[in-house]
Amino acid sequence: MSVVWLWIGFLALVFFMLALDLGVFNRKAHVMSIREALKWTFLWIAMALLFNVGIYFIYEHDLCGVSEMFHSGGAQCGKTAACEFLTGYLVEKSLSLDNIFVISLIFSSFGIPQIYQHRVLFWGILSALILRGLMIGLGAAMVERFDWMIYVFAALLFFTALKMIFSKHEEVHPDKNPIICLTKKIFPVSNRIMNEHFFVKIDGKWMVTPLLLALLVIETSDVIFAVDSIPAIFGITHDPFIVFTSNIFALLGLRSLYFALAAMIEKFRFLKTSLVLILLYVSLKMILAASFKEWIHTNSICGMNCGDLLTLLSLGVIIGVMGLGILASLLFPKKEKIIEETAEIQSNKN
Repeated sequence: MSVVWLWIGFLALVFFMLALDLGVFNRKAHVMSIREALKWTFLWIAMALLFNVGIYFIYEHDLCGVSEMFHSGGAQCGKTAACEFLTGYLVEKSLSLDNIFVISLIFSSFGIPQIYQHRVLFWGILSALILRGLMIGLGAAMVERFDWMIYVFAALLFFTALKMIFSKHEEVHPDKNPIICLTKKIFPVSNRIMNEHFFVKIDGKWMVTPLLLALLVIETSDVIFAVDSIPAIFGITHDPFIVFTSNIFALLGLRSLYFALAAMIEKFRFLKTSLVLILLYVSLKMILAASFKEWIHTNSICGMNCGDLLTLLSLGVIIGVMGLGILASLLFPKKEKIIEETAEIQSNKN
């Protein structure tokens, strides 16, 4: 079986899951509770882990001719491929946490009720899948043809980390978005939200609703996040199939993760610090792996190939840094939160 059928099979699986999600489980608009969102989040994570088992067997037994991808620096055995997928998935999932806060601000700025947010996110993620696929394909081709692109990606990650240190996602300005300005010039805009519709016909004239404007802003912001996150996955592996699938699975669970964490994301005060450290680590790893490529792939430590060892180290670092960030946030909450809880306790006593 050709490797092309592997790609076709995966894409068919993705679109089947999306159709099942929107057409069966979420056909009627409703407010997703935190409990429901957590169930869906765990389901998407379980599916990603199950797919990772499939990755192991596909690469271990060279099914569908995946060895054709090895020339681009891909995994060469099932264990390495599975480890690369899991590491890439965790990196993309971690970076998507920063996206959740921005999405929350976008919905708030357009006044989108929670009952319609799921539909906007569905179409936003569907568009993002196509966009990410194009960007990953372009990135894989550039990495394969130009070795120095790895250093460019490493530099992008480094500057992304610096940007995260100094930037504060406190405000969203949709009116300054060029896509929104262009849309308003082409279509008249209605300030009314008409159920789940992106377009409505009022007095015989088609008009754009705030839902479409919110979708456009989410899409343009995703382009920025894609520029930041896609170089990160190339820091883990150059295998285009693992890069694409790990990125897509991280995106598929973003909607449920948003509804589960949107109200709580501000409580994790050290989360951004963890993301910065992960980006800095991946950028450094990319530089070292590119500079000592020959040595890494021809030497071993304690009987383990240095390339495989570096992949396992990356997995451990990412899990450890994210875990410490979440733990520190729970142990040392914001002072404002402590003051609010103290005031609440005193008020209950009185």
